[in-house]
Amino acid sequence: MSNLLTGTQMRAVEEAAMAAGECRGLDLMETAGSSVVSEIYRYWPELCEASRPRAAILCGPGNNGGDGFVVARHLVDCGWQVELGLLGDPARLSGDAAEMHAQWAERGAVLELDSVLGRLDAAPVDLAVDALFGTGLARPLSADLASALRQVLAAAQRRVAVDILSGLDADSGRMLGGVDAGAVDLTVTFHTAKPGHVLGQGAALSPALVVADIGLDGDRDAERAGGPVAQLVEGEACRRVAHKDPAGHKFTSGHALVLTGGAGRTGAARLSARAALRMGAGLVTLGVPPAAQMEVASQITALMLARIPDADALGTLLADDPRYTSICLGPGLGTDDRARALVLTALAAGRRTVLDADALSLFAENPEALLAETRGQAVVLTPHWGEFARLFPDLAEAAKAPADRGPALSKLDVVRQAADRAGCVVLLKGADTVIAAPDGTARVNAAQRERACPWLATAGAGDVLSGIICGLLARGFAPLEAAATGAWLHADCARRFGPGLIAEDLPEMLPQVLRALQGD
Repeated sequence: MSNLLTGTQMRAVEEAAMAAGECRGLDLMETAGSSVVSEIYRYWPELCEASRPRAAILCGPGNNGGDGFVVARHLVDCGWQVELGLLGDPARLSGDAAEMHAQWAERGAVLELDSVLGRLDAAPVDLAVDALFGTGLARPLSADLASALRQVLAAAQRRVAVDILSGLDADSGRMLGGVDAGAVDLTVTFHTAKPGHVLGQGAALSPALVVADIGLDGDRDAERAGGPVAQLVEGEACRRVAHKDPAGHKFTSGHALVLTGGAGRTGAARLSARAALRMGAGLVTLGVPPAAQMEVASQITALMLARIPDADALGTLLADDPRYTSICLGPGLGTDDRARALVLTALAAGRRTVLDADALSLFAENPEALLAETRGQAVVLTPHWGEFARLFPDLAEAAKAPADRGPALSKLDVVRQAADRAGCVVLLKGADTVIAAPDGTARVNAAQRERACPWLATAGAGDVLSGIICGLLARGFAPLEAAATGAWLHADCARRFGPGLIAEDLPEMLPQVLRALQGD
């Protein structure tokens, strides 16, 4: 998995590397700027053949601007016409940025931003480069500056941001102050992606993201970052789930129990159970009330059925058979007294448990009644934003507050706080699904850009995710790993199927996804 360093963590990593004598700031800046140019040519290969292409580059007064000076110098050396606008007084530049400004000044002019805007109509602009502000921006762009950036980006055929689109908070993916600064086609960031590239508006404002290696030691990020480092879930980290013990049998792969609601409300739980079975659980049983027994029995084959009229019956079943290794409650469970008692009984049994949908909404009036039972347990909560707000209303409200300054409160922040409060793993769904454990360990599954799967927005998809996670828990995977891996597999099933996807298709795609993981 790739690290996701916040803006503060990235600065800490760079400073520690420089203090240890592993690199110089000037070298990092040179490598960063030259990497941007390489990625420009890779992303737009037609520019390699262009005759005297024209670029407008906007540089800020800090290190991001320094990177921009390097980009300008390399483009001019490749035969480009470059018009570079600087925000602020060149005399006030300092450090590495001042040195890169001096190197650029030997090749071209430094204009005021208004001068660049005045030249936009002189000839077509092939490329606009935003190097105004990087990951350390703490305040919104002024209205005038945002307008200038929008104009330059709109006037260009191709748009690239150095490190991050100016005004976009690197930690949360929210535009500070809600300012509209436009969008870019490509962002080239350095060493690691930042949370803001994959959370909030990050992906929408830059459809392509490239992480360039600038020579820092990624293995030391955790020790140097000064706090828990979130990670991006990737296929490589999911490979283990595609393999099982060749000498194993069905009970070594675990037994999952999925509880259903009453008659006419069993479809969601059946989706979950099917997904748990496809995920490799050795056995999966649907626990049904008597009124739904015939309905479920007529719909299943490989799945098994247990008659569970009430919480006492569930308690007896679990006490009599310790081979049940995971439980899923919530999809179609209902919000009556039976459902509430089932949830509390399952938690008291101490098995690995997934709680979703109704199992969460049941406790909207008194969230503490649920959270008191989840603390310290091998439990995964899988809410969407609405369910999250019922359990953690203060955190959901804080997440909606305007992002007036950076670093702004992020989805990562609120899920980490929720996991700490619940004492278990919390997975908050979305195209930017965030998973966190009580100790602050966090994962992000970004179903965006080349991994976008908009067809996943369909009824029942969340029930399948719960089942996938339950299947992994049954097999013995730890809650955080099961949740993060489940989110990745869920999205990959949808991406591979594509248009026309319905929830029933997702479990049937799992064999294909797992086979691909085996072969990678």
